[in-house]
Order: sequence, then C-alpha cells, then structure tokens
Amino acid sequence: MGDVQVFDYYYGDESSQFSFYRIPRPLIRDKRFKGLSTEAKLLYGLMLDRMGLSAKNGWYDDKGRVYIYYTAEEIREDLCCGNDKALKLLAELDMKKGYGLIERIKQGQGKPTKIYVKRFTTRTVPEPPTLSEVRGADIGFSDFQTSEKPMSGPRRIRCLDLGKADPSYI
Repeated sequence: MGDVQVFDYYYGDESSQFSFYRIPRPLIRDKRFKGLSTEAKLLYGLMLDRMGLSAKNGWYDDKGRVYIYYTAEEIREDLCCGNDKALKLLAELDMKKGYGLIERIKQGQGKPTKIYVKRFTTRTVPEPPTLSEVRGADIGFSDFQTSEKPMSGPRRIRCLDLGKADPSYI
C-alpha cells in the first residue's frame, strides 16, 4: 500500500496560521446549486479569491465591475486536471452554458479572457420611502408589513431564508 504519512494534531489555535480559500455556504447548502459539481464550486471559490487581488490592481471595467484573469492553463495547474476538465468547469459556471456564476468576455488578439465573477445572491435595492411614508400619513396599523418573507413556519426554513450563521463557524 505504500508509505503512509503520519500527520500531527492541531493544538490551540494553530489552524489560524494558514490562509484559506472560501467557498460560500449557499453553494453547498442551497438547492439551486445541488447540481453544480464540487470541482466547479471549488473553482468558483478560487475565482472569488482572485477578486481581491484584481480589486487591489484596479481591474475594473467602465461600469465599476471587477474582473479577473484566470486562464485554462492556470486552472489545470491549480486543480491538477486536464484541459478538457478545465474547460468543462468553466462552461459549468458560465452564464451561456451553465449556472451563470461567471461571464467570460473574449478580448481577442492573444489577450486573456476577462472573467466576471457574478453574485450568487440577488441584489435588491429598496426604493427610498416617500415623505408621507416617513411621517406615517394615511397608513393604518393593519397595512404595515415588516417583511416581505413570511416569518411563520418551521424553524429550519426560517434559518435558510434569513441566512442565520452557524454559531460555531468563524
């Protein structure tokens, strides 16, 4: 069976000395992403990691959106896979063929493809209240709604809707 490496235990907070890639919990837990492969989820996490460096480098388009460069060669190296697998994972994440978590913009002329890593959550910006709403004019108590989402129902469903964090997760 070969030589087996023996690893030691972590003591105290020793694990905090490492850098970690982040894979958002909804990619693992949300029903919308159950069909997304584990490798594609990992690749999305690697792309999110590159977003910070792109922002530091000022890689923004004219609309203020951050983009990254992540070539198939780099993906092959990072994920220890072949070219077909790297391209399949990109297609799985892509908005044209897959889940829509990335958008690839080819630049041509030997330049690398720009990749926009997209939000997996929706961004809704509420309309600002009108003056009469702020003052409460003509609003009866029965018309007042505190949330668009129903708050009744089993606790498990509410936790998913509200995104309650696991208290043991740092």
